[in-house]
Amino acid sequence: MKRPLFTNLTRATAGAAVLLLIVSCCRTRTPNAGDGDYPSWMPAVGDPAIPARTVCVTDFGGVGDGLTLNTEAFRLAIAALSEQGGGRVTVPAGVWYTGPVVLTDNIELHLERNALLLFSDDKSLYPLVETTFEGLETWRCQSPISATGARNVAITGEGVIDGNGDAWRAVKSDKLTAREWAAKVKSGGVLSDDGRTWYPSESYKFGATSGADQNVSTWAETREDFERMRDFLRPVMVAIHHCENVLLEGVTFQNSPCWNLHPAMCTNLIVRDITVRCPDYAQNGDGIDIESCRNVVLTGSRFDVGDDGICIKSGKDQAGRDRGIPCENIYVNNCVVFHGHGGFVVGSEMSGGVRNVLVSDCLFSGTDVGLRFKSTRGRGGVVENIRIENITMNNILQEPLLFDLFYGGKSASEAHADGTSAAASTDLPALPVDETTPAFRDIHIRDVRCRGARRAMFFNGLPEMNVERVTVENTSIHAQTGAQINESTDVVLRNVEIVPEQGPALLLNNVKNLTVESFSCPEELPCALSVTGSRNRAIAVRSSRITMERSCFSVGAQRSVTIE
Repeated sequence: MKRPLFTNLTRATAGAAVLLLIVSCCRTRTPNAGDGDYPSWMPAVGDPAIPARTVCVTDFGGVGDGLTLNTEAFRLAIAALSEQGGGRVTVPAGVWYTGPVVLTDNIELHLERNALLLFSDDKSLYPLVETTFEGLETWRCQSPISATGARNVAITGEGVIDGNGDAWRAVKSDKLTAREWAAKVKSGGVLSDDGRTWYPSESYKFGATSGADQNVSTWAETREDFERMRDFLRPVMVAIHHCENVLLEGVTFQNSPCWNLHPAMCTNLIVRDITVRCPDYAQNGDGIDIESCRNVVLTGSRFDVGDDGICIKSGKDQAGRDRGIPCENIYVNNCVVFHGHGGFVVGSEMSGGVRNVLVSDCLFSGTDVGLRFKSTRGRGGVVENIRIENITMNNILQEPLLFDLFYGGKSASEAHADGTSAAASTDLPALPVDETTPAFRDIHIRDVRCRGARRAMFFNGLPEMNVERVTVENTSIHAQTGAQINESTDVVLRNVEIVPEQGPALLLNNVKNLTVESFSCPEELPCALSVTGSRNRAIAVRSSRITMERSCFSVGAQRSVTIE
């Protein structure tokens, strides 16, 4: 499908504009324990303590004319406040062209209405720094906004922060129209050897083709090695690492070179009433990646991006296990995700573990997947104690609910297009279980409504480590095909309606201790239930819509099924 350029993003999302306006007008406060559905295990998280002291960037020579480089003005303003113990740097209406901004203890960056903070496309302003990205310690270009090891940090207001990401990103030809692709090629840069990908420079192409684990080089060791591929090492737009008491409120973050927001190893994080936008062709243009953070409240926010919308992570493979910092105590409420690879996502870098998460009252429209849980052999880590409720979805390109422990680094739509997303229809061999084996368990999902999807659900566990103890209840999904559950144990489907356009409503392969209660599907389906595989055990179905006559079994599979 052809994708519009970022300059046409408003046109592409015009249908969502009214809803965005309505949601943006409904400001929310941060809840506390005991408020409604706020979980009892979640501690109260308060706003950072910013001193009541204010300076304006214009006091330090800042000029909002869109031409003057204001890097030094921001540095001086922050330094002056820091010497006095902190306070607020205000950015008035105007276009504030700048290089990197570094926040320190007790500093709030406040954008007034009609203030646009536009980061320069001069890459020499963003030196290589040691940082964390995709769960690994590595080198990347300095982020446009960053804070490291700080306490009481805030970015607030009603303005816009723009990362000038088109200057950094590669683009695939099939993501653009023919006219847009021709314009991109004419603008400069270089093409891939097959002519299907545009790179902004030879440096970027070298980094992308010289050996990389996703977006992190697998061979570079010295700083000189990384310098050779400098343009490939796109920065996260806002990197808040190892900080305590952080607030992001009200601001629109858009057009990042890579991930938009990356809080990592933070404690007490509030994200409230923000908007995050990226063109839908923006590879790795995630909305927010919350990594190894503790005590996080994300409410009343909107995401329209080119990759995962709201993503929870905790480090990758051995590095993540060695770090050993889980992402825990996470509360997500009243958020909207338009487009992107996933609405709410856990993984795939979850090697340090994820636990104690509540997601409620959210809407996903036009995403590849709604609720996306992903990992693969080699990650390790445990994802557990997740509760999800009151989720509305529409026009989901793949699955409203996806557990995939065979994640291969592609979006669900890309995996489907190249044929790598299908569940095993035969028995895959189990591998030995060790610290590298990921586990997803104790996940409870209820009150989900979805109209429009390719497949109703897809559970794809490992033979040696099934997806375990998952409950789905009070859920209605209209999709092209039914729910497919593969290599899963202790699954309960209660009061679930699946309306497929074709094929069985429920397809099971190598499941154990699965209970189906009050299941609903169209009466005219010739085969409502399909069961395959040799490792099925204790499948109990209690539904008037599923009978032996309306079920299909592979050889020997019927022995594991009881239908009442």
